[in-house]
Amino acid sequence: MATVRRASPDDAEALARLRYEFRASVNEPTESEAAFVARTSVWMRDRLDGGGRWHCWVVEGEGPHIAGQLWLQLIEKVPNPAPELEHHAYITNVYVHPEQRGSGAGQGLMDAALAFCREERVDSVILWPTARSRTLYARNGFAIRDDIMEAILDDGRNL
Repeated sequence: MATVRRASPDDAEALARLRYEFRASVNEPTESEAAFVARTSVWMRDRLDGGGRWHCWVVEGEGPHIAGQLWLQLIEKVPNPAPELEHHAYITNVYVHPEQRGSGAGQGLMDAALAFCREERVDSVILWPTARSRTLYARNGFAIRDDIMEAILDDGRNL
């Protein structure tokens, strides 16, 4: 089983490189890897200081190599007078390097994130899956729901 741990600010550059690798494999990049990593490392470092709503777990590969990541944002709900949990969670940027796929790395990341959600008393967890990731999420209780609506505001011209 892969080793999963919480990410720290020191992981920001490696995480930014993985983010670039992930997203550049899906869409043609409009920014150089160096520029993206520089910009995104700052964003990630600022959010991994432990005091905010963003949380990240990593899969360690050989040596100090980070081979996968999962990001989660806690979303605070408006207080409710009824017995209802008052947080949602948004999971994003789940990526495991191809050499680590099938090793249990993705499941390890999900186990860590969902355990955190239970500890934080999260009401529901949302995410947008890729075709390849749907089986992982289904094994962990995620389902297509009919009680949530989405408006996509980015028609591709807003970039």
